[in-house]
Amino acid sequence: MSELVLQRKNSRLFRELNTIVTVTAREITIFFKSPGAIIMSLAMPLTMMGMIGGNLMQNMTGGLGFGFGQFMLVGMLVAMLFIVTTMGMTSLVDDREINFNQEMLVSPVSRYSLVVGKIVGAGFAAIMSMTGTLIVGLIMGITLPIGKLLLILALSPLMCLSGGALAMIIIGLIKNKRSANFAFMLVTMPQMFLSGAIIPINNTGGALLALNRLMPMTYCLDLMRAAVYAGSPEYDSVVMFNPAVNFAAITALTVVCLVIGTYFFVRSEKDK
Repeated sequence: MSELVLQRKNSRLFRELNTIVTVTAREITIFFKSPGAIIMSLAMPLTMMGMIGGNLMQNMTGGLGFGFGQFMLVGMLVAMLFIVTTMGMTSLVDDREINFNQEMLVSPVSRYSLVVGKIVGAGFAAIMSMTGTLIVGLIMGITLPIGKLLLILALSPLMCLSGGALAMIIIGLIKNKRSANFAFMLVTMPQMFLSGAIIPINNTGGALLALNRLMPMTYCLDLMRAAVYAGSPEYDSVVMFNPAVNFAAITALTVVCLVIGTYFFVRSEKDK
């Protein structure tokens, strides 16, 4: 009897994993068939980091106590992971319009497996976009040691999962793609500036401080910088929280957003 139960559990686990892999593969295929998305993922770092960041680096970085170039590069890497993953989740809106979502939801698999597969697929595109950011950084004379780049790569899936989970709430509440794209910009762009991707926020106070503490990207950025600056004299000037606090905040916010977002998404599909 126990062997039968174990076999059923293993069979279900395999089915869920297969679902995640299948949905992820579909998203990756769509990414490579969308040259516009590839171009945007490479062009965005040029605009945000090359123009805005470059201007700040030349005019407003005196007396910071740390090198602004590396600070900005790490910030842009995280921001791109977060933003590209979030924008990649708009494929759920496209799937809704062709009824593909409903076909998936009637299958005997967990809704979370479908959503996680989508996030992993969008996260792949986001990790690919890091290439554009690193190229822009290289042109600007900003580089990171190979060991630090490997740390960033190891933490990247967590950043992508956090951005994708936040996107699920928007997907669940907004059914129109144009409105969803606008909502994504309203959610992601303020985070990039208020969470410290480009502009240091150590002395931020008031309402901006309250908003900063509610943003998942704040903790993603701080955790990544803690990994990159560990052991360096600039650590205390750059990192705001203990890495354990950052990890706990990212985990809590991701789980909350994923549960709420998936609930609204499934409900919106049932009400269609």
